[in-house]
Amino acid sequence: MTVRRLSAGLVAVALLTPGVAACTTSGEAGPSATPSATATATGAASEADTEAKQALLDSTREIRNGNFRFTMSGAGSVMEGQVHQPSQTAEMRVRLGESTDDLAISLDVIHAKPDSWVKLDLQGQAASGVPGADRLNLGKYHHLDQSRIQGNRSLGFDFDKVDPAGSEALTQAVTDVRRTGDGAYAGTLDLSKAADAGSLDPSVVTALGAEAKSVPFTATTDAQGRLTEMVIRLPEGGRPAGQEIRVTYSDYGNATEATKPPADQVVEAPPELYNLFD
Repeated sequence: MTVRRLSAGLVAVALLTPGVAACTTSGEAGPSATPSATATATGAASEADTEAKQALLDSTREIRNGNFRFTMSGAGSVMEGQVHQPSQTAEMRVRLGESTDDLAISLDVIHAKPDSWVKLDLQGQAASGVPGADRLNLGKYHHLDQSRIQGNRSLGFDFDKVDPAGSEALTQAVTDVRRTGDGAYAGTLDLSKAADAGSLDPSVVTALGAEAKSVPFTATTDAQGRLTEMVIRLPEGGRPAGQEIRVTYSDYGNATEATKPPADQVVEAPPELYNLFD
């Protein structure tokens, strides 16, 4: 049985960050990395690349308003949710691991400032071996101590930095980009300049070494120029090798207020919960 570290801060994907010790039965690599996009050396191409990069930088502005739905996926983990800044609420549903793994964890996280709750579902033959499993796998929401989750990429949420994926940091790390179609882009990122983005695991960026400075990506925007998808392909030398990180955004301006869990479905989080995500 192999052990891998996953996190909701994917997956928060996102996803490839350390946080939850999950036991898996397979260690297969993801799809192989695609070649990076390269720009031509003509002056016209350089001008077009400058315009393309500016378009990507502009594409994240609407995210700052904190009213959207999103998904993040990678390394066998998936997060989907919404942010609704007008009501100071957010909610995320996270799956860590696959159904065939020895341990798979699902989380339903709700933030309604100043409170947060998480409901866990531990599955697989190793679930009973998780410390405090009998106190965690209750089918109820655990009310979280904000002093224990501040800065925690798996359980916390900062309403001053409303994008769980950190796409603004990713677009600022673009080193080369070209327009490949209407609202479509391809190029390379210097991930060493965006290691704090929620969709990246800093330890993976470090492990990539020099390869982190030229990682291929694609991106799309909608008719209003707003980011709708970014896909990053980690090089084969990455950990996990050749994995794809995918982030999507939708329903700009149409997210809704998250619903707080009913009082009879809430318990205070035990110490084992915080230890699980340290």
